[in-house]
Amino acid sequence: MATNAFVVTADGSKTLFNAEIGEHYHSKHGAVQESRHVFIGMGLSYFLDLHQPESVSILEIGLGTGLNFLLSADYCIRNQVKLDYVGVEAHPLSAELIAQTGYNEYVSAALWTSFLTQYSNSWSSPQVIRPDCVLTAKDREILHFTTGKRFDILYFDAFASTRQPEMWSEETLRHVCSFIKTDGVFVTYAITGHLKRTLKGLGFSVEKLPGAPGKREMLRAIKI
Repeated sequence: MATNAFVVTADGSKTLFNAEIGEHYHSKHGAVQESRHVFIGMGLSYFLDLHQPESVSILEIGLGTGLNFLLSADYCIRNQVKLDYVGVEAHPLSAELIAQTGYNEYVSAALWTSFLTQYSNSWSSPQVIRPDCVLTAKDREILHFTTGKRFDILYFDAFASTRQPEMWSEETLRHVCSFIKTDGVFVTYAITGHLKRTLKGLGFSVEKLPGAPGKREMLRAIKI
């Protein structure tokens, strides 16, 4: 299978297989299903229900195909919440490739069109994708990423620790968690003893939650 070859997952949505890494960008059990469960449901929706803010800021580690951004933006637009979204990705995909994902089926036409139109520019400057929805993309290795911003929610969507162990190291986790506000949420599709111990050591309250289809459990942590 070639690098960046499309795969149709169990829920009918597409993902990409990266031959260099040896892993899909999203779950083969359902790309959209996984994103909605892990990041929207257990992250964004949880935070908004708990705090009921007028605006929310999200940092995503592993912007990838943009699926988590699109579903988050769609959710915030429908719930009239302002969204400031920053995605970090060391190996950005082209707009032409993202246009083939078919994710237009899962969000509004206006959001999809605006995202595709402004995606390339988002790597150089913040882009207003829709009113009250701003996307900033950063093309760099995670340990070289820095910002003065602090975020309400962190989506940790790196490839699995068996494929990219450096992304799950204490050094990397300490670095990314420094960008989360007090009472902010760290959410990811995986859970391991090392991850739980590291986050607890960084001052987080850790929860084990039901995982998306294909995974028994996932993790959510709150910064104390």
